[in-house]
Amino acid sequence: MEHKLRLFKVVLILAFIFSFTACTTPKTATEITTAETKILETTTVETTVAATTITETTAPEATTKGKIVFSSDRDGNGEIYTMNIDGSKQVRLTNNPKKDWEPSFSPDGSKIDFMSDRDGHIEIYTMNIDGSKQVRLITNNPAADGFPSFSPDGSKIVFTSNRDGNYEIYIMNIDGSEQVNLTNNPKKDWEPSFSPDGSKIVFTSNRDGNLEIYLMNIDGSEQVNLSNSPTGDGFPSSSPDGSKIVFTSDRDGNYEIYIMNIDGSEQVNLTKNPAGDVDPSF
Repeated sequence: MEHKLRLFKVVLILAFIFSFTACTTPKTATEITTAETKILETTTVETTVAATTITETTAPEATTKGKIVFSSDRDGNGEIYTMNIDGSKQVRLTNNPKKDWEPSFSPDGSKIDFMSDRDGHIEIYTMNIDGSKQVRLITNNPAADGFPSFSPDGSKIVFTSNRDGNYEIYIMNIDGSEQVNLTNNPKKDWEPSFSPDGSKIVFTSNRDGNLEIYLMNIDGSEQVNLSNSPTGDGFPSSSPDGSKIVFTSDRDGNYEIYIMNIDGSEQVNLTKNPAGDVDPSF
């Protein structure tokens, strides 16, 4: 089961990264290795969940308090599930022959956003927390749109798309309207997420020759390289108070978890382990 899930996640991440390659330049070895490492390392939790005995109910509770949303291929393809924090009440929310993955709760707990290729290419969808009203937000676009992240107030979604020929960071309203390219850079920008106060977006880019952590205002202005390392840095996550960013880096010869101030100062290796440590989140 573990091997099957690992392969499933690798296929999904590579399907997004390499989709529509005619519009993009090839990924560097560092980018590909970083993406694969993230997925391979983060399947441990999902593998454990998949091994749990499941008693499915018709719908999850009406609140996301104490809930976890996740993806699994336990029913033959990628679907979205919720469960209680102790692993009980595991409920499948999507039921589609195509793949659904990368789910996250909206700040108010009323919605779940996720990625799906059910309409022929990767798009962003939302649904209610009971799985009802599954809606595609980005329509009539043949590009790959994915890795969505809600704004703290739930009114916006930031995401990655290659619709303009390379991967850029976009922002849109929760209903999919007013989609705007924020980065407008010939290199690749991805993995966006909001700061806790909603005023900034942290993301990863290879615009300086290797993967780095960047910060910008929500209108795309003042894009700043925070990590400034000659090796690969990625998968950033802001602290709840907005003062720190954790991220993954291979600057010490293997993948470790680092933390830095919001201005990029005081970058410290937290894990210091010979194994691969990736994908941190507060």
